[in-house]
Parts: sequence; structure tokens; C-alpha cells
Amino acid sequence: MSKFKVVVSDWEYADLRFEEQVLDHPDIELVPAQCRTEEEMIEACRDADAIINQYAPISSRVIEALEKCKVITRYGVGVNTVDLEAATAKGICVANVPDYCKDEVADHALALLLGWTRKVVIANHHVKNNRWDYKVTQPIHRMRGKVLGLIGFGMIPQSLADKVKPLGIRVIAHDPYFPTETAQAKGVTLVSLDELCQQSDFISVHAPLLPSTKGMIGCNEFRQMKKEAIIINTSRGPVIDEQALIKALLEKQIAGAALDVVEVEPIPADSPLLSMDNVILTPHVAWYSEEAAEEMRSKAAMGVMDVLIYGEYPKYLVNKQVKDQAELKPCQPDERYAPLVK
Repeated sequence: MSKFKVVVSDWEYADLRFEEQVLDHPDIELVPAQCRTEEEMIEACRDADAIINQYAPISSRVIEALEKCKVITRYGVGVNTVDLEAATAKGICVANVPDYCKDEVADHALALLLGWTRKVVIANHHVKNNRWDYKVTQPIHRMRGKVLGLIGFGMIPQSLADKVKPLGIRVIAHDPYFPTETAQAKGVTLVSLDELCQQSDFISVHAPLLPSTKGMIGCNEFRQMKKEAIIINTSRGPVIDEQALIKALLEKQIAGAALDVVEVEPIPADSPLLSMDNVILTPHVAWYSEEAAEEMRSKAAMGVMDVLIYGEYPKYLVNKQVKDQAELKPCQPDERYAPLVK
């Protein structure tokens, strides 16, 4: 029997040691590649049994060229690099790793909230430039009693809600897919997007990037926000209409923004956001800790093992409709996934 060919389409790590550890099996051949284009993907992956993917495009054209691929796993939560409809039609399982950085992203969102509200970046800049004067941070307002609005109420925003409540912050959320009763049991009120914009002092974006969420925070939403409001984004840049955000900041419709993600990454050198004192920017780092990186890479590789070696659907199957096309067993991953949680 020939070995299963597993292609790592692209990665930005120093090595593939965690993937190699998980995929250390006599029936698997791990093939590293560094694809950037559709043509490179087709050349490297045409005869692959599985693909581990980071940023390289897995479009319908690429999927059409795949001869025997059974599973595509993605580093991280988002699957916007993969044409899910095309993969499903061809019976290819698509999996992600939705739980590897729950605390990291929630912690980073909280850090951005605290850093902006307490004017930490501004104060640090002035002190290092020989200006010892608290008045450069004015105004600072008390956080207790304020309202945090969460756009999306999955694992990460739920974690953030738990972290801010001891600070005396009330939490509301907008998520049309989350059960109202479950949110209430967690002490969070679900509201419409308009109500969230109108009521919130802090807004934290946690929606995935989908056709339905692209640009969902635009001019209409910014017009409804409080002038003292700040918006935080640790999800995907295009969920916010960036030109509308810049306009809202310039016209003082809102007080500020704290962004770990932007519409185009890396951020263009001519972006107005770079010169705004009321904007904090970090380089898409919210997901990162050493432990989270190891867990993400190991679990992405284990999704391949689920399908190729165990004959099961991957634990983190995204396109559940593929079950009409593929014939695999239900996943029973507890024992083999437990050592991967750091």
C-alpha cells in the first residue's frame, strides 16, 4: 500500500516539528510546500490525500484539480481560504481548530480595552518623551458601570464576558444564532445590532468573516454609537468597513478604536489609522502564545489523522453537510486529543 500524502501547503513557523510528531505514522508521508498561488497549490497538492493549510488559496479551481483529497485542515479558526461549497460537493472534509486560543484572544481584547480606556499607550509615549503629566491622558472615565457589547457570542466572547464582569462591567451581545436562554444563564442579554450600538460604551467584535458579516459594522452602525464609545476588533479586519471607521474617528462619532486586525494586512503605510492618537494597533497577535501555537498546529495535524488513519470525521469538522458525500465513522477523539491541550 502506498503512503498517504499529506501536504502542508504553507506555514510561517521555524519548522514543522509538532506536525511531524502527530503525523509520525508509517502510512503517512508529510510533504512541506510554500504555496502562494492557485497554480502552486494545484502543482503541490493535486495527488495529496490531505492538506494542512494556512493562507494559500484553496479555491474551487484548486479543489477541482484535487484527485483524491479526503480532508483539508486549517491552522486556526477561520476557513475563509477554502471554498467550502466546492469542498463539500467533492466530499472533502474541512476542519479548523476553533478552541486553541480562546483565552489568548479574550485576554488580548481585554488588554486592548484596558489599554485604551486607561490611556496606557499615550501615557507611556509621553513619559518616554520627558513629559510627566497625567493631564495628557484626559479624559479617563471609570469603567465600573459601563456596558460592553459583544458582536458574536461564541467561545472567545463568552470568555471575555467572564473576565470583565468582576470589573463591574455589564455585558450585552448580538448573535442571531445563539440561544437567548443560554445567554441569560450566563448573565448576558442578547440584543439586536442596533441596540448594541446604541447602548454600548465598549464594543468588541468577534464575528467570523463570512459574506454575511463582511462590512457589517459600517456607517449606519457608527452613527448609532455613543460619542464616548470605543470599538475593539480581534476577529477579522473586513468585518468592519474600514473607511466608515476612519470617517467615524475623524468626525468624532466615536472616541477611538483598538484593532488587532485590519482590512489589509500588513496595514498599508499610508493608512490614516497609523497617525491617530485615539487608535491602538497590534499586528494580528491576539491568537498567539507559545502554548496556543503548539496546540493549534498539533490539532490541525490530528484532524488529518482522524480521517486518514482512524477513518473518522475530524473532531472539528466545519462543513457538516459533507456527511452526505463522505462515508466515515463518528469521531471519538478524546484520548488522542487530550495530550494536545497545553
